[in-house]
Amino acid sequence: MQLTQRSGLGSAQRRPNMAPRAMRSSLKVKAIAEPIVKQQSKAWGPDSWRNYPAQQQPEYPDVEQVKKATGDIAQMPPLIFAGECRTLQSRLAKAATGEAFVITGGDCAEAFSQFNANRIRDFYRVLLQMSVVLGFGGGVPVVKLGRIAGQFAKPRSSGSETKDGVTLPAYRGDIINGPEFTEEARIPDPYRLVRAYNQSAATLNLLRGFSSGGYGGLNRVAKWNLDFMANTIEGHAYMDLAKRVDEAIQFMIACGMDPASPLMNETEFFTSHECLLLDYEEALTRLDSTTNQWYDCSAHFLWCGERTRQLDHAHIEFLRGIRNPIGVKVSDKMDPRDLVSMIATLNPNNEPGRLSVIVRMGAKKLREKFPALIEAVRQAGQTVVWVSDPMHGNTETVNGYKTRRFENIRSEIEAFFDVHDQCGSVPGGVHVEMTGDNVTECIGGGSDVTAEALEDRYHTHCDPRLNAEQALEVAFYVANRLRKRRHAKEEAAKNWHPAQTRVLGEDLAPAWVYHLALRPDKAGAMNTAWAAAAAANWQLQLPRARVSRGWPSRGAREWQGAAAAAAARAAACIWW
Repeated sequence: MQLTQRSGLGSAQRRPNMAPRAMRSSLKVKAIAEPIVKQQSKAWGPDSWRNYPAQQQPEYPDVEQVKKATGDIAQMPPLIFAGECRTLQSRLAKAATGEAFVITGGDCAEAFSQFNANRIRDFYRVLLQMSVVLGFGGGVPVVKLGRIAGQFAKPRSSGSETKDGVTLPAYRGDIINGPEFTEEARIPDPYRLVRAYNQSAATLNLLRGFSSGGYGGLNRVAKWNLDFMANTIEGHAYMDLAKRVDEAIQFMIACGMDPASPLMNETEFFTSHECLLLDYEEALTRLDSTTNQWYDCSAHFLWCGERTRQLDHAHIEFLRGIRNPIGVKVSDKMDPRDLVSMIATLNPNNEPGRLSVIVRMGAKKLREKFPALIEAVRQAGQTVVWVSDPMHGNTETVNGYKTRRFENIRSEIEAFFDVHDQCGSVPGGVHVEMTGDNVTECIGGGSDVTAEALEDRYHTHCDPRLNAEQALEVAFYVANRLRKRRHAKEEAAKNWHPAQTRVLGEDLAPAWVYHLALRPDKAGAMNTAWAAAAAANWQLQLPRARVSRGWPSRGAREWQGAAAAAAARAAACIWW
């Protein structure tokens, strides 16, 4: 693996006549980390993944029936369009720099038996509620991604399941086999692929109607609350917020804004799912006629899971070739060097918004392991959207039920924001498993679900989900953290001095202000360093490869020493 060579503070002595403009351009870097797996530089095609080992794939009894089912799907219309994927990538690029925030939510696994319009509507409006809370609190646009219209397949830790001495193949999601514990139901059925496509098409049709037909408009914010939420704490908090939004809208209309404008009556909504069942994904991969590039038209955004992200395996091979924005889930097992190599493989041109890294570790391990991942990506000069998945690192079994404790979910989100604050990096989004149904699958939160109450409304076919009240509680907490970061930026901007702009360059100045606000304990030493650097008149070279949003992650003592050296050089120049 090759990393960018970083110039030290003393390197400026060898280039004393460098102009400020040239110096600023020298601070910009490109990720040049190389993929570890050399064979992935070969020509890519929608079926090139078949040349690599593929994990978590079903063993169909009749291969010819699989070919017929996937052949039928390949002749069907795409579920999404390439232009929508490009729009999503541009939105995610803003999330990478803190100019937007991503909320991803939906079922652990969609089920054929639970498919109906009311459930889709209830899920949709809870995710809209969460986005309003986040947008109002964070003051940034919210990118809405649903785990829907394709989130059918699930990876399993074991290929079999045993009950009462009987062992059968594991349930892998409705797109593969059935949840019933019978030999017949557990046989992989290729025609479930076609049924999943049809359900996805119908779901997307309804979601598009909601998003463009007025249901998702801002003028309906107060009407999105679910009936069972009316008397809850989160329900009341949301209605208070909705009233403030309505008042703001009325003010804007009074100022001349057209209430019939698309801004008021439409919203953007994108779909996502785990890229797991590669036969299905290949069948829906199409060549875009306008760009001559391949897009997986099963969803706008696809991610690679923790169990299938091996660099020399089929899933990474498939994902590297499609032009959709993509993600990869990582746990505490991820080595920082492997992450840099994986990013270089999946995003070799370092395109903003192309790749999201979805972190799932549990709060304690996240505080221990996450900073090293951030630092490795920073040193490589790579651009990613950092997203927290606070669900999968917090699963346990209570009273025979697979569940998660709300306090642990919130703790991991808290750790995610804390680490970013400490590292001067950007929290780009949150990814949760949730539903619009009034279920009792996760313990705790404002809904006060107890361990004894799990059996009351435990409806998931796979992993436990947050109910609507718990999901909104997560949104309010995240909004509070986003609000604090926004206020820190605003406060720091008041204390900005033009001399620091001359030292840093205009592209780095805002990041310096932001980091100073988040790390007041180092403010004195940092100000000393930058004042000395200003006196040195551009003699100080910044180690750009260690910069996150423009600020080097050196210790205060180290900066004081560097500043003293820079000041000494400046004094020597003045003296002579």
